[in-house]
Amino acid sequence: MADTVRITVTLPSDQVAELRKLTDNISGYVAEAVARQLRHELLGADLLRYQQEHGEFTEEELAQARSRIFGAPDTSGSSSAA
Repeated sequence: MADTVRITVTLPSDQVAELRKLTDNISGYVAEAVARQLRHELLGADLLRYQQEHGEFTEEELAQARSRIFGAPDTSGSSSAA
């Protein structure tokens, strides 16, 4: 098990009520939500850094990324598989 630190977090009452409906392990649920947000922010920073070094993503690159992430049709005309 990973090292843990006990902290106090203040949440609106309605959020706590909804959390209790969803899980018996609120700490685990919140830890996963924090981990997901941290990954999101780190990815955003990496993407920004990439664009600063290599220029902005083209519409074709964005369409390909959306296709890979969401399974949407790749409208770039490329038939290469990932």
